[in-house]
Amino acid sequence: MGTGSVDKLQVRQRLEALEENLSPYASRSSRSLGREWDETPSPLRTEYQRDRDRIIHTNAFRRLKHKTQVFLAPSGDHYVTRLTHTLEVAQVGRTIARALNLNEDLVEAMSYGHDLGHTPFGHLGEETLDQVYAPGFTHSAQSLRIVERLAREGEGLNLTWEVRQGIISHSKPQGDFLDIKLDESLTLEAQVLRLADSVAYLNHDIADAIRAGMLKVEDLPERANRVLGTTHSERLDALITAIVQESWPASGLSDEESDTKPVISMDQETRDAMMELRDYMFQNIYLPLGNTRQSEVGRDVVKLLYHYFVTNSEEIPPPYFSPGTDPERAAVDYVAGMTDHYAIRQAEKLQSGITQNVFHNVPLE
Repeated sequence: MGTGSVDKLQVRQRLEALEENLSPYASRSSRSLGREWDETPSPLRTEYQRDRDRIIHTNAFRRLKHKTQVFLAPSGDHYVTRLTHTLEVAQVGRTIARALNLNEDLVEAMSYGHDLGHTPFGHLGEETLDQVYAPGFTHSAQSLRIVERLAREGEGLNLTWEVRQGIISHSKPQGDFLDIKLDESLTLEAQVLRLADSVAYLNHDIADAIRAGMLKVEDLPERANRVLGTTHSERLDALITAIVQESWPASGLSDEESDTKPVISMDQETRDAMMELRDYMFQNIYLPLGNTRQSEVGRDVVKLLYHYFVTNSEEIPPPYFSPGTDPERAAVDYVAGMTDHYAIRQAEKLQSGITQNVFHNVPLE
């Protein structure tokens, strides 16, 4: 059966027609604002499904399995990695999008792409590159750079505008990020991603901290345990349910009429409990983990690699470096793309003993 025969099946057109049943506030692939350059549509997939698949098949996505979520190079088999975090974000986001009659494919695509730009050693590596690279560094901007410029051997993925918007807009500051006024152009699916990311990482980071012996459930804020529950599944259910209930006007199925575009949020009681829990995790888990010996070594590793490759840029492989490329930009792109294990091994080759044997489960050969 040739391509022409597949076109006659009208598969993509049928999928696009199904999207017409979504909320009037939902994004529709057939009405996407487009790609950087035009392409012939897929006969079997919508534009957002195509973006999802392109992201999954990148090397950057595969490397997430060896990148830190919170705990650096943990020895246990069940600690969350940046890859399993990404999968959990996609699951939470798809559940919310499906319930609210929004575009599930779009949420899935931006979920898979949102953390592609994370560095070795998680936010610690991100902060270190931000310090040494004068123009500044954020993982969200690097995720966008990967899909636009670095992936597919330097060609980029040519993703739709909506997926790229979700990727660059997902990061949130410490504190109550729901107080921040959002750009009116932000799709509801991108708003779903922002909350799904927080719901996912809060819950699995609590599980990892308990696994590491850093806290017990009874140590968590009383209000959080009372409102959200004391188990992983109870918290997930409470947070997702609260988001769906409070955001129901976004579904287009609400009896309430409004002249304003709905937003994705949650009721005040659940929101307060979540933000208190988030602040607790910052003060008792995230910030203390940033002051360990492992963390200091991780910072030293990132600094060593960055400065070495700035002055030896000819050793940086394509697509990160080619003649005429700014050495500092190339060094940032190359180091940011490394997994924890690869960064540790490369640093040891450059300066034997720099890791001080703090990453016991990482083979140096």
